[in-house]
Amino acid sequence: MHIAIIMDGNGRWAIRQGLPRYEGHRVGAVRVREITEYCAKIGIEQLTLYCLSSENWKRPENELKFLMEMLKHYLIEEQSTLIKNNIRFSVIGRNIGIPEDIISKIKECTDLTKSNQGLKLCLAINYGSRAEITDAIKAIVREGIDTDKIDEECVGRHLYTNGMTDPDLLIRTAGELRLSNYLLWQLSYAEIWVTETCWPDFNTQLLDEAIKNFSKRKRNFGGL
Repeated sequence: MHIAIIMDGNGRWAIRQGLPRYEGHRVGAVRVREITEYCAKIGIEQLTLYCLSSENWKRPENELKFLMEMLKHYLIEEQSTLIKNNIRFSVIGRNIGIPEDIISKIKECTDLTKSNQGLKLCLAINYGSRAEITDAIKAIVREGIDTDKIDEECVGRHLYTNGMTDPDLLIRTAGELRLSNYLLWQLSYAEIWVTETCWPDFNTQLLDEAIKNFSKRKRNFGGL
């Protein structure tokens, strides 16, 4: 099973608590560890988390700086967690705008865990689905692939998610009812579950609820 999550509501959670927005991101990072370890424990095949969208660069500079520092801290501090839980780590998205030291740490985590056989953890960082599809089209054109050979499988091989299964379940926190430019190609037949709970308050009980709800759904993939 592949679960994708839009981790929304960090800033709103912090404001409701009378805290600066960055506190929501800090607590949200703790929740990432908890949910990731739980997914590894219960045998989820893949977990893909929407960490930073390509549109998030419009946010205040101090918030973006904090997010970059927190990401760097995560990539350093969580290496032992990844190894302990046999988690294979990867990142999708564009490198543009990401500091070189963070890109280096991403590569370090990816290389360190490439032989792990448990949960596949993918972070979407500076990710936008329209950009992903645009980059796939550019790659196909550069390779000079004959139009008769361009099919869904061909496009899929040129997406950032090449080699990954499509998500079965999309979870969105904080109650918003939109995809926010996230995995638009890959989520074509995913089941969607939305909770009003903001990401810093999301927990394993809610994850269990989402999975239980998913298990009751009949998936026809366009058929009968």
